[in-house]
Amino acid sequence: MEVGILPDNDIRVDQSLKQYIERIERLELERSEIGESIRNVYSEAENEGFHPKVMRQIVKLRKMDNSDFAEHEMLLLTYKKALGMLVNLDE
Repeated sequence: MEVGILPDNDIRVDQSLKQYIERIERLELERSEIGESIRNVYSEAENEGFHPKVMRQIVKLRKMDNSDFAEHEMLLLTYKKALGMLVNLDE
């Protein structure tokens, strides 16, 4: 597709562009509203004593497929061990 200046007075092109822009604007508004709703859920959970930072990590991990999750956990454990950050819960 060749990029250039749109022809003058092409109503069809003007309308098409306007429709794309309006769709994008509606989607941006929806995204903003969804983001606000998500923040509200985290706030509610925090008021119940849950830790939003940890919850965000769990949500991120749950999005991973099994092989990516396993690799992530293995690397995290390896790095923690190398840095002396492993926690012994038996103590």
